[in-house]
Amino acid sequence: MKHVLLIALLITAVTSYTQPVNNKITIGTIDSVYSKIVNEKRKIWVYTPDNGDPGSIFSKQRYPVVYLLDGDAHFYSVMGMIQQLSEVNGNSICPQMIVVGIPNTDRTRDLTPTHVNGGPYMDSLSSKTSGGGENFTAFIEKELIPHIDSLYPTAPYRMLIGHSFGGLAVINILIHHPTLFNSYVAIDPSLWWDNQKLLKQAGTVLSHDKFTGKSLFVAVANTMKDGMDTIQVKKDSSTGTLHIRSILEFTSLLKKNTNNGLHQDYKYYNDDDHGSVPLIAEYDALRFIFNKYKLPSFQNLFDPDFNADSAITSHFKDVSARMGYNILPPEPLVNQLAYAFLQNKMPDKAYALFKRNIQNYPQSFNAFDSMGDFYEGASDKNKAAEYYSKALTLKENPATRAKLQKLKIKK
Repeated sequence: MKHVLLIALLITAVTSYTQPVNNKITIGTIDSVYSKIVNEKRKIWVYTPDNGDPGSIFSKQRYPVVYLLDGDAHFYSVMGMIQQLSEVNGNSICPQMIVVGIPNTDRTRDLTPTHVNGGPYMDSLSSKTSGGGENFTAFIEKELIPHIDSLYPTAPYRMLIGHSFGGLAVINILIHHPTLFNSYVAIDPSLWWDNQKLLKQAGTVLSHDKFTGKSLFVAVANTMKDGMDTIQVKKDSSTGTLHIRSILEFTSLLKKNTNNGLHQDYKYYNDDDHGSVPLIAEYDALRFIFNKYKLPSFQNLFDPDFNADSAITSHFKDVSARMGYNILPPEPLVNQLAYAFLQNKMPDKAYALFKRNIQNYPQSFNAFDSMGDFYEGASDKNKAAEYYSKALTLKENPATRAKLQKLKIKK
């Protein structure tokens, strides 16, 4: 089935898998899980590529999962950004991913690792329920992740994103539960919490423990007084600068401990404050964490001696090694390239990629339908009918059925 996008210099088109249904654009579903650990029913917002649409032309693939704290605040932007960077205009800057937004019930309780009785930026009333972070982490580990893995097509790669108190929770989980996620994004984290207790713990852990295979991106917003810079602020001792000073101390720890295996980076955003920084930081985090994911542009793609099948397979073997699990070349990407070769009258190259998709995705009706298109274009009606028929055994599709009937061959 022809499904062509812009890939490198090949084709110009734009697609989106967020399809309107009943004149409404749906980008996800609201799920829920009852937590015995925190003793409440928790709603979760879930986006899956294709919106979990059983009518998708592509096979059921498995996807990395982004767990998003303050999910009700950041779900739309993170989902849209991931879709843009992984699908639209042929982008493959990051993989297609499931996004699990975790809305708040008691934000201070869940996102703070220790209990305090007031302090900087807090009074005794607002901090009354603080310190439930470990229970919340246990909820994620023992109840939420198993729930998501049981119902959605997840791959064994997980990312955690959090802002402010959420960023504090991200650092706490990295330091005390480093195996729970593969990558961590802490956006302007509240490391001033509890007299910088977690910050002090991080200094010890980062210098002694190993974080091989883990990634961390830290964003630092400009929360300083006008006229102050990041050098001057380190010498300040006022409560107003405690937030940014704590984060800068943490980035100094990262610079000091570069031999612990942690793939880490941080960035200061001079033009963004605490409220505006999440959007740009999430974009930069995805670019950093998946900096080797994108398929090269292959300037010699149409060179007769260039083996696209081998090059693509080799690239995703490297990606698999970096991400820690086997990642097959995405079916839509390979499918699009195969049709591009057909359009450029390079049938041998097209055939190799259509065949690769059948090998990688033997339950995909589209993989067999596309091979049927290949043989129909080659005027081999018998072979075309064979592959269209196979596609229809996997899933009934009106377009495929019409192509088979057009061949006037009974199967």
